[in-house]
Amino acid sequence: MEVRMQQPVKVVVEHNLATAVKEILEHEHLNRPFIVLDRFLLTTPAVIELKQALADVGIEAQTYADIIPDPPAQMIDQGGQAMAAFKADSIIAIGGGSSLDSAKGINIVASLGGSIMDYLTNETAIRGLKPLISVPTTAGTGSEMSNALVITDEATNKKQAILSDNILSDYALLIPELTVSLPVKQTIASGLDAFAHAAEGYLSTLSTPMADAIAEKIMFLLYNYLPGAVKDGKNIENRQRVLVAASLAGWLLNQSGTIVAHSTAHILGAKYHLVHGEAVSYALPGVLELVAPVKPKKVKEIGKILGASFKGDETPEKIATITVKAYLHFRDKMVGLHPFVDYKLDHNELLQNADAIVNERFAGNTPVTLTHDVVVNLLEHFG
Repeated sequence: MEVRMQQPVKVVVEHNLATAVKEILEHEHLNRPFIVLDRFLLTTPAVIELKQALADVGIEAQTYADIIPDPPAQMIDQGGQAMAAFKADSIIAIGGGSSLDSAKGINIVASLGGSIMDYLTNETAIRGLKPLISVPTTAGTGSEMSNALVITDEATNKKQAILSDNILSDYALLIPELTVSLPVKQTIASGLDAFAHAAEGYLSTLSTPMADAIAEKIMFLLYNYLPGAVKDGKNIENRQRVLVAASLAGWLLNQSGTIVAHSTAHILGAKYHLVHGEAVSYALPGVLELVAPVKPKKVKEIGKILGASFKGDETPEKIATITVKAYLHFRDKMVGLHPFVDYKLDHNELLQNADAIVNERFAGNTPVTLTHDVVVNLLEHFG
């Protein structure tokens, strides 16, 4: 029997970081946390208040603030060594996907030793980790709920994934106020990343009826509340709805995975330093067209969620055309993603990555057989 729907992460939705973290630590009888975040967050009022609140109740914490985007293995190893030396009894991750993924890797290295690269081919060795509290400050990656961490292999400059239910957060602490200061560009990219998690999981060969219902709700929430969060970042209701949708999308990753749009983003993002959420969004229209012949009902449902109208007699190709048009309106007009041409990359350059995308870890979940020529066609329409 294969269980395909589970959610062991304890989710807390609150409005004050210091109070919530302190209550979780006290509830779990933890008093020596290792805090992982990027250097920018060190100066934010919420983090300053958190560190003071912990000190006030005699909880000793150590901070590791060397996190950078697309976290390299060496940085994770250094963090793991620092956590082990501190003899932490828990780890708190605050930030975007890079910080949350890094904390998972740091926890592995601190608890089990070696290098994070050792576990790329030995995921079954991952067990017995310290309690992890994940606090997202972006609403997109869903790393606080997912069983994955993505790191950059410095030797090959490729993104590599580790998948294990044993790296799941013990707590996902959702505080919409922490996303209020997120710049517009990051709000757009992270929100569209969450939408892609839902759309790709919905179309994945791993999808199930239960997961599909969640995917539909995620896409509904993002269609209705992401444009508002972009327009008025201080609107807490919009921010909270988007944050909840992104976390649900992170959970969905554990159930259904992603497909070739994310494979494309992983390969191109690592090589050309494309913003992940943007890269996924440039890839998704072509993927919808690719999958429509085998999943016309689901592609049509995505179109309906995006406000498209159908007469009922459309061919799969027409369904794809209508849905892609609705998605592009949502992506480019309602949300406001900047055009791919801003990156000044030639499509002929992108075509050289077709084989790497075909062989990327998550590409196999795509409900269409991927070949070099199929992916070349996707890359020709990337953007």
